[in-house]
Amino acid sequence: MRIDEPFKALMRLDDGVLMRGAFFILLSAAAVFLLIDMRDIAAMNAEVPGFDPLHEPILPPALTEGMPNPPSVQPASSHEVLRQPMKFELTSGGVLLAEGTIDLGAGARFAREIEVRGEYVKTVALNSPGGSVEDALAISKLIREKKLDTKVASKALCASSCPIVFAGGVGRLAEKDAVVGVHQFFNGSKDRSTAEQAMSTAQSTTARVARHFDAMGIGAGLWINALETPPDRLYYLTAKEMADFKLTTEPLATAKKKS
Repeated sequence: MRIDEPFKALMRLDDGVLMRGAFFILLSAAAVFLLIDMRDIAAMNAEVPGFDPLHEPILPPALTEGMPNPPSVQPASSHEVLRQPMKFELTSGGVLLAEGTIDLGAGARFAREIEVRGEYVKTVALNSPGGSVEDALAISKLIREKKLDTKVASKALCASSCPIVFAGGVGRLAEKDAVVGVHQFFNGSKDRSTAEQAMSTAQSTTARVARHFDAMGIGAGLWINALETPPDRLYYLTAKEMADFKLTTEPLATAKKKS
């Protein structure tokens, strides 16, 4: 085989194949560094008063320094409201407000809410600092299954795992001054796993979230920003970035899809 043949074969590959390959290489590398971050976070948790990862959001807003950039506006809700387990309240116009931490079991409570009042719900409005990735995925998938819209109101917060929920909407609206942020996840369990188990969990969860965003039609750049941001920070998305990553849709897109 001539030495230049592998290079010629590489040049013949479709750009999309190259981009996907590079993306998954990045995911694997991020999982390695995430393992190190998870160990550091375990030590950090012991120094944060009153922070129980099983009952608090993965990243309480009060603890973030907003790196690399601070939010353009501060969320209107108090930390006490945001740290409460997620509650669901049906408001006027078929809007179901989902507010508080995505705690363990929030997905099951959301499913019961939709089972009881689903015929009245048109839009899920989010105000949450995030929390359980597993529950966020469950809520997001059910939102898409029921063909509901999602929105983040002005000065509402949707951070950490909350954008996973937001991505489930058929139509997705972030109002002016909505605060949307992403970062790396970490293992909130108090049970310390082995290095092999931690690595396996990191890779599996990273792949599941990336696959979910892809299925929801969200651009890979959104998750790359999350992977690049340590768990004790937030990367705040601009309106342009949300549109570029297709996290938000045009206001009339929902009506066209449902007509």
